[in-house]
Amino acid sequence: MPPENPEIPEPKIDTAVPHNARIWNYWLGGKDNYPVDREMGEQIRSFFPEIVDNAIADRAFLVRAVTYLAEEKGIRQFLDIGTGLPTHNNTHEVAQAVAPDARVVYADNDPLVLAHARALLTGSEQGATDYVDADLRDPDSILSAAAKTLDLSQPVALMLLGVVNFVADDGEVRSILDRLLGALAPGSYLVVSHPTDDIDKERAHQVAAAWNEKGTPKLTIRSAAGIEALFEGLELLEPGVVSCSLWRPEPAEVGSIRPVAEYGGVARKP
Repeated sequence: MPPENPEIPEPKIDTAVPHNARIWNYWLGGKDNYPVDREMGEQIRSFFPEIVDNAIADRAFLVRAVTYLAEEKGIRQFLDIGTGLPTHNNTHEVAQAVAPDARVVYADNDPLVLAHARALLTGSEQGATDYVDADLRDPDSILSAAAKTLDLSQPVALMLLGVVNFVADDGEVRSILDRLLGALAPGSYLVVSHPTDDIDKERAHQVAAAWNEKGTPKLTIRSAAGIEALFEGLELLEPGVVSCSLWRPEPAEVGSIRPVAEYGGVARKP
């Protein structure tokens, strides 16, 4: 059932500056974007056409990871930070399709995402779906708000898909992860996807340079080793940190999958 929620204020949306959530929405075929976002999206796609494959693979990774955790591991609570704009197969839709009583909290600080919060706040009658207007860099605010919907004394799947890459300092990332994971019960899971330069270093950094010249927030590319370090202290599930397209693909997909420059992994908090 939807939680009690105050009226969502009118957001202030800057349509003159390209924004990651809207560009990602454009690459996924959505309509919640502006000319400046489409222009930047096409600029990046002109020299890195595989970027659309990255976006599609990232979304498919979300679906497989959430389905696996709900079906195989019995996870019934999800905290999705940096959720981005609603599209098809959102976290609550995937989780509640498996377990109608699943409880999902989204957190994002993008004004356009805030404007679409009501679209996210539609889940199953048995479960709950809520939205928190907060930044990844403020984990205490996220945890405080999430605790109104989630029972943090029970396992939670912490979803950080395509968001850690907007925090450049590794020490700050570690501090954020330690605070978030430290508040979650043993048996919780961390799910991360992140752009990498392991496949094509030159073009990956070309994308970052083009993005950081005009876009917001600023983008950081990490190596596979750098992404794997995000799971320090956790039990990394097989197959480890790999291309999102290669993380537990469906049997029918094996043999026809191409790696993408977006890596993902899932790990358990002991």
